[in-house]
Amino acid sequence: MTHPTIETLLNVVAKGDEKAIAALLAEDVQFLPPTYWKTWTGRAPVAAILGHVGQIFTDFRYRRIMGDGADWALEFQCKVGELDAVGVDLITLDDTGLITQFEVVMRPYKTVGALRGAIMERVMQDPRFIGFQSALS
Repeated sequence: MTHPTIETLLNVVAKGDEKAIAALLAEDVQFLPPTYWKTWTGRAPVAAILGHVGQIFTDFRYRRIMGDGADWALEFQCKVGELDAVGVDLITLDDTGLITQFEVVMRPYKTVGALRGAIMERVMQDPRFIGFQSALS
């Protein structure tokens, strides 16, 4: 049986619905992106990033859901522009069912590079990210 938070996540992440994503995140959530070796911390910046990613990915769908209790792995496939990708969202939930860690691993390298370029373009135009810089470590 899939956790209710994971069920909701399956329905909102690909839509880039930032408010719906934020409702699933713990206040001190950590997000580890596939594009660089740094961590974003905090509900607002993580929801903003995931909202942008949901707007970049096309043909997004989850292929397999594995997990139980607090730890989940959600295998996905998508496109970034014309490039195909597969990846896994590694999710950890707290005792209340909120997401405390969200790590993404993805391949191939060329598509990850395209994602990095697309997300940087969006973030550079989003004035909230000036204030979010302190959330990146």
